[in-house]
Amino acid sequence: MHRAPTTRLVFMDNLRVFLTVLVVAHHAAQPYGPTGGEWPLFNPERAAILGPFFAVNAAFFMGLFFFISGYFLPAMCDRKGVNPMLRERFRRLGIPILFFALMVFPAVLYGLARPPVAFPTFVLQRYIQQRDIEVAHLWFLMHLLSYTLVYGLWRRVARANPLHKLKPPGPGLVIAYMLGLSLITFLVRIQYPIDRWIHLFGVLPTEMAHLPQYVSLFFLGIAAYRHRWLWQMPPAQGMAWFGVGLGAGVLRYGYSLARVPLALPDLIAGGGGNWRALVWSSWEAVICIGLCVGLLVLFRDRANVSSPRLKWLSANAYGVYLIHLLVIVGVQLLVAPLAIGPLAKFGLVMLTGTPLCFALSATLRRLPWIRFVVS
Repeated sequence: MHRAPTTRLVFMDNLRVFLTVLVVAHHAAQPYGPTGGEWPLFNPERAAILGPFFAVNAAFFMGLFFFISGYFLPAMCDRKGVNPMLRERFRRLGIPILFFALMVFPAVLYGLARPPVAFPTFVLQRYIQQRDIEVAHLWFLMHLLSYTLVYGLWRRVARANPLHKLKPPGPGLVIAYMLGLSLITFLVRIQYPIDRWIHLFGVLPTEMAHLPQYVSLFFLGIAAYRHRWLWQMPPAQGMAWFGVGLGAGVLRYGYSLARVPLALPDLIAGGGGNWRALVWSSWEAVICIGLCVGLLVLFRDRANVSSPRLKWLSANAYGVYLIHLLVIVGVQLLVAPLAIGPLAKFGLVMLTGTPLCFALSATLRRLPWIRFVVS
């Protein structure tokens, strides 16, 4: 068993860098693959391999982000108290949401849409009359802030520490959670298929199809911290789950790429009350839980190392998440006229855009008013 360290969790920093780069890659690939979502650019030629790339990424990476965010929340609340914790979360999450939604995205949307009206008229029509306020990828921050408020309210009426520590969930409980997540996700997707977004409670932009995963993993992250599950998970069990998740992900690639030439039957659906939707909800849950558990243990045991370069990457990961969409779309616009294939464009956007994002984040973080928010 592993003993929880008293210093910074270096492997968590490295895992967040990995997930941040994966988010950048996910958005860098949007114009070049078969995605069900909306994107400002359209590339006529599409690469089929990016279809399962989107599906496997969406199956786990934001859920793991929510787990990690939940994991660090109780310690912050213990250290600072409920009100200071909420103030800190608003500074780090709320200020970027307001800044981008009100100051950055209106100009970006106007530039991309090029409507036949002046900019003030465009803002008046969309933001005031239609009440359509764009937050783009910062929906994640809005959810984190909302879940943090719920946790803060709960901390006011509940004990900070449980009286009895629970053992980390064994294979049986993990499978039970996986089955429960599969069923709830399937039921939600009868009405809300993948890539259908709504404003939950009229405010919170939400893809309902993945909401059960996000909410449950966030609060499981809190439980994992309180009961020290992360440090008690046996390496062999973690690697077994990693193999399960990786195998399910590879199988998704194999199915998608072989289906057309081999005329495989249509086995999966992103929503609806049919057995295909149940198959994908279950398949996705296996990928999610397997990779979430597996990557946490893998990074805990194999990537708990630091270096000046890794520290620099970690320090700028949050800044990259905030700004990457603007950088990536800009690079995609520059790449659009090139007479190369979609995978080559994707590779060029990644190789150019990723270092640009980290360099720009490092530059911006030198400004005191930005460092106040993202540090």
